[in-house]
Amino acid sequence: MGSVVLVVRDRHGCPAAVGVTAAMADARPPADREQSRLDGAAERSGRAVQQVRHRGGQAGRIRARQWEVTLVISLQAGLAAAIAALLAKNLLGPGSHVFAPAAAVGTIATAIGQRARRTFALLAGVALGIVIGDTLRFLLGSGPWQTGVVVALAIAAALLVAGKGGPLVGQAGGTAVLIATLAPMERGLELPRIFDALVGGAVGLVVVALLLPINPMRVLDRAATPIYATLCAQLDELATALRARDGDGTMRVLERLRGTDDDLGRLHDALSGAEEVVTIAPVRWHRRQQYHRYARSADHLERLLLDSRALARWATTALQYDEPIPPELPDAMGRLGQAVAEMRRECRVGDDPQRTRRLVEECAELAGRASASGVKSFGESLVTGLRTSASDLLRASGAEPDEANRIVRRAAGVGVAEVHPPVRRQLRRVRPTRAARVRRRAHLAARMRDDSRAGRPARERPAR
Repeated sequence: MGSVVLVVRDRHGCPAAVGVTAAMADARPPADREQSRLDGAAERSGRAVQQVRHRGGQAGRIRARQWEVTLVISLQAGLAAAIAALLAKNLLGPGSHVFAPAAAVGTIATAIGQRARRTFALLAGVALGIVIGDTLRFLLGSGPWQTGVVVALAIAAALLVAGKGGPLVGQAGGTAVLIATLAPMERGLELPRIFDALVGGAVGLVVVALLLPINPMRVLDRAATPIYATLCAQLDELATALRARDGDGTMRVLERLRGTDDDLGRLHDALSGAEEVVTIAPVRWHRRQQYHRYARSADHLERLLLDSRALARWATTALQYDEPIPPELPDAMGRLGQAVAEMRRECRVGDDPQRTRRLVEECAELAGRASASGVKSFGESLVTGLRTSASDLLRASGAEPDEANRIVRRAAGVGVAEVHPPVRRQLRRVRPTRAARVRRRAHLAARMRDDSRAGRPARERPAR
């Protein structure tokens, strides 16, 4: 509420101004006070509805991505199972070749980015189970307790080889069970088991690499979208909260930034899957350079997220200690959020990140001006965090570490120089006074007289 100025007359008849501020709000009618409370409640409700819509939109996008991944993996698993069963029937002769489609499905259904490794682990587990099962069955014979000993030793050997649970351990134990229980009744289980594993694993990899390979850049972009959106929105909100000195607002930003661990996990899974695709899928080999550039950006994006958490934490502490916040600090955070959004756009279209670097330089320059304007301990930590974030963002856009640090340092120095210009020392020749010139002439004349008396040649008067 603004101030209302009342003009009254003093006892001498002269006008005098009396200020009525918002502290005198009781003079307002009750209806106005009630209306202001309703307006505040409506504003708070609007913000809450906006947050719910934002979260609902994010949840909807995550569900859409999950449905798409589910559909792709289901189609890949069905196709791989059909091809593996057909090849096992036609190539491996008569019999129930159950393990070939099972191995193909096991290869497809594993986590994206681990399929090739899982296939080799599966084959190694089958071979280990066959070796241990056949050896112990030959030494111990067949029976219930022999089966327990065979499986226990097979699992122990697999754990020693792999170091942890996984497909190698599971296949070693399963194959040992089959060898210990079925081999006495049905001869020749070893070779079919190995060939089934080979056919199933190979078919699974072929389906992933050739028939239905995913688009690695699309997967990466969708996984990184929530992180970019969160960073841009929260940096902008952090700048707004700092301008308003809203400690609760900076704390809310910190909590939201801390809730991005699931998004980071999905980004790491997407990076692993994209690397697998650009490695084994020939139709995606042309994406290798773009993938490596995107992967480097994603690595620094995670660092930038950690930097932003530190910025929110220092901002909250600075406000709690009532430290001065120069206006350049929130402006620098706003520039940082704009630079993140611009980097994502330039990274998606493959442009040279010139605008990103320009925004980063502006952020560092504003941080330098804030530092020179006068900040205390936590404010200086904010300035340092902004410079670190700017350097990480430059490295994410493709700059080398030394180059990124040099750009940020130079821009911050420009900002400091704008507030405190360096003192320029000008060396000027001081012209002697008239009295000094007179004394000098008298001294020269006396020396010339002394020289003439001593018989020495007179010295010439120096040119002026």
